[in-house]
This record gives sequence, structure tokens and C-alpha cells, in this order.
Amino acid sequence: MTQRLDHMKQNPALTQKLVELTFALKKGSVDETILSLVEIRASQLNGCAFCLDMHVKQAKLHGERELRLYHVAIWRESTLFSDRERAALEWTEALTKIAPEGVSDEIYNDVRGQFSEDEIVQLTYQVMVINAWNRASIAFRSVPGSQDKAFGLDKANLA
Repeated sequence: MTQRLDHMKQNPALTQKLVELTFALKKGSVDETILSLVEIRASQLNGCAFCLDMHVKQAKLHGERELRLYHVAIWRESTLFSDRERAALEWTEALTKIAPEGVSDEIYNDVRGQFSEDEIVQLTYQVMVINAWNRASIAFRSVPGSQDKAFGLDKANLA
């Protein structure tokens, strides 16, 4: 397998802009738990091992229950998620894997029933940002766990 470049070191200015947007979203009104679920689900859908590894560890450090982490992939069948979390996960899937006909009114109305207009925008940008990170990590084959110490993720005890 060909070793690929480190996109963060290659262009730190662009990386910093994406980091700034990532942190700006964390200051919004959507709960951190929901933002974590969005990051995890989009990373699962995209097959981004680096981001999935990172966001599961971050969620654990922020107090997420381990069983819920296991259930993100099966959220539709699980009883562990609230209606608000389900709407966010459904929105994440619709925006990550955009259907040829776009996002249905039914899905839009589901998210609209759980989130304010401002929160829908924030949620949408969260999906956009994690998809950007996923694409960069996949393109350059970022190694899962390789940044754990730098990001403090080694404290999650999930080695």
C-alpha cells in the first residue's frame, strides 16, 4: 500500500480553517451528544476508520455510554435513542448518502419537528464538516489511533 502525504502538515492553513469551523459548531445550541452521534454515523457510512476511531473515543471521554456507541450503526432498531437523536441520525444519513431525488420532505419534516431552524442549519453544517474530514482522511489514508496522544484520546482506554 502506498504511503500517502499528511494533509494536515502539507497545508496547515486549510486544515486550520476546517478546525475553526469544527470548533465553531461545538459552540452552537445542538447538544454535544447529538453532534458526536452525527460524527460517528457519518464516519460509519463513509467507511472512515480514522474518524470513526477518533469520534468513538471522544464520545466515550464525554460520558457517552458504551452500549449506545455500539448501537449507532443500528439506531433504527435500537431503543437507546431519543426522537431528537433519531431525527439527527436520519438527517445525517440523508445528507451523507444523498439520494438522486435529494432529501425527502418526510425526512426534512422529521428534523424540523425536533430542531429549531438555527439548529437545523448547525446540524447540516456538522454533517458537512464531518464528511469533509472523512473524505480527507480516506483520501490520505490517515491511520486510526495515530493521533490519540496528541488529541488526548489515549485517556479513553479503548486501545
